[in-house]
Amino acid sequence: MELIQHHPRLAAYLAADEVIDHEHPLVRETAARLTSGATNAYSYAKAAYEFIRDEVPHSQDSGDLRVTWRASDVLAERTGICCAKSHALAALLRAEGIPAAFCYQRLADDDGSNPFIHGLVAVRLPGGNAWARVDARGNKPGVDAQFSLDEERLAWKARPEFSEVDYPVLYDVPHPAVMSALRAAPDRPSLWPIYPTEL
Repeated sequence: MELIQHHPRLAAYLAADEVIDHEHPLVRETAARLTSGATNAYSYAKAAYEFIRDEVPHSQDSGDLRVTWRASDVLAERTGICCAKSHALAALLRAEGIPAAFCYQRLADDDGSNPFIHGLVAVRLPGGNAWARVDARGNKPGVDAQFSLDEERLAWKARPEFSEVDYPVLYDVPHPAVMSALRAAPDRPSLWPIYPTEL
């Protein structure tokens, strides 16, 4: 799949803001800890990915009712849905000068019902000119996402026969429809009825 940059300047995919607050002390501290065991940009990006995938439980899987959206809060609370975990991963990558973008899938249940937006991160390692999508939502039985730059190893592949979609756009900031729902929901049961089903 060809990925389409949303913003022409690569610097936009390194920026900090209220959501991707990679200048926050906790983000910096976490990045420094992960960097200490890394030998290069690839090993750091893989370590950051595996930390978010494995050490921050997906709130649906764990039963946590809290809704997080700011990267530093995801790290502090150790919980979030896929999009929130993507914000934390992007912050850790950007903290170390690795461009990170947001991209999305439209997925559904096995019968095509209950469509929802699934959040991913695309990473572009220094010296490379290709983006690679990775999925840090967290593994569980039937889900085996891995950090892979050559062949995508996402949690799920979009199935066109169920109206599932791989959106090709690489956003420099999280999609406003996703952010609107995350900001508005006081808890996860309140989130799903207002969460976007398409972009």
